Amino acid sequence: MSRLTGLTVKALRYYDRVGLIRPAAVDSGTGFRYYSRGQVGQARLIWRLRSVDLPLDDIRRCVDDPACLPEILIAHRTRLESRAARIAGDLHKLIHLMNDDPMPDDPELTMSDPPTEEILSSEDERRLAARLFNAVWDLLETENRSTGDDDRMLHMAHASRYHWGQVGGPERLARGEWQCSRVYAVLRRTEPCLHHAQRVLDICLAEGIGDFDLAFAYEALARGHAIADDAGTARTMTERALAAAEQISGEEDRKILLADLETIPGQVRFW
Repeated sequence: MSRLTGLTVKALRYYDRVGLIRPAAVDSGTGFRYYSRGQVGQARLIWRLRSVDLPLDDIRRCVDDPACLPEILIAHRTRLESRAARIAGDLHKLIHLMNDDPMPDDPELTMSDPPTEEILSSEDERRLAARLFNAVWDLLETENRSTGDDDRMLHMAHASRYHWGQVGGPERLARGEWQCSRVYAVLRRTEPCLHHAQRVLDICLAEGIGDFDLAFAYEALARGHAIADDAGTARTMTERALAAAEQISGEEDRKILLADLETIPGQVRFW
């Protein structure tokens, strides 16, 4: 049974103990468990669901009522995307900390504080752009976002992009466009996702920006085409991202890119 289904003997014993899949018969003398051929399909389903880290309670629901499988998988996809966004967000925040002043003059200032001047200074605008950028990541990491949360996340991404465009220079502008593309990808809105991804690439090429940002321009395009169910173009863009990754100077930055490429829907790892 273990060889046929991929489940280890230890896993089969555990799933018997918790009542997920019980053997058809148990030898009273030896304790050996015997399964019927009719249970192989069920066991294989359990193995596949566990391979994507689906909780046991959700697997039990799928086994008891296969009709609920699509709903459960969609909810789990949202959870996994939130985890991936949380990790990616931490990595991007770390890049900001490495590139910016990690100790601003007023660390207690929050986004809700009213402005003291009618017109923002360049430094205030830069800080606002960074806070909005990070706030978007906080929402991307939220597992059970409401429609209102999605709206706030989207508007904050555009607001951050606007302020980076005012004071951030071409690299910040490209990263603002990249975040807009990522938000639209998470929301499964293909056209604006690809539009902003293309803007990242256009800015990088026009301004001679390479390294990390150019590789992520191709990553954004690969992700957009993947959610548009254009697997061929998604793969082409992934290959370009990998080629650009060879020119990334920092080993850790290269690892960040490769990890992000693995979260693209439908991608087969080939690096």
